[in-house]
Amino acid sequence: MLLLAMDTATPAVTVALHDGTSVVASSGQVDARRHGELLLPAVDRVLAEAGVGLDAVTGVVVGVGPGPYTGLRVGLVTAATFGSALAVPVHGICTLDGLAYAAGQEGAVEGPFAVATDARRKEVYWARYEDARTRTGEPAVDRPADIARALAGLPVVGAGKALLLEAGAFDGVDAAM
Repeated sequence: MLLLAMDTATPAVTVALHDGTSVVASSGQVDARRHGELLLPAVDRVLAEAGVGLDAVTGVVVGVGPGPYTGLRVGLVTAATFGSALAVPVHGICTLDGLAYAAGQEGAVEGPFAVATDARRKEVYWARYEDARTRTGEPAVDRPADIARALAGLPVVGAGKALLLEAGAFDGVDAAM
């Protein structure tokens, strides 16, 4: 098994190759306006680092957001095209779920926490998690001040945390995450 994973739902363009046990190679670049230019070179880099060709990929995983339409479109269309061209399955995953899982794998969180990403226009995409694999509600988009009570006292991971802290509405948010 060799899964090609990609996510373009945030300002980052992230690509990884997973062999079913661990990440074989990965690439990440942050540039909110160049997803279309960065994604395929990142795929090429990851495949080259792993020493395999695109024809070795047995499945594609793609982040389905929430995120800005343009970034999402780049990742979703690329994943669908790879799936069609390679005749392999394509699986979508909530971007926030992927970030939650990664935070759990890195040991950054235990117990209840939240994931937040920058939705632009002074808003965040966010979701609450019981643990790294269990989301407790649907992803949402809100202004930081509007979700202060819902996230009070919870650790927050993701780039949206800075917006939450900046807004001053989250005095109870764990700033160590």
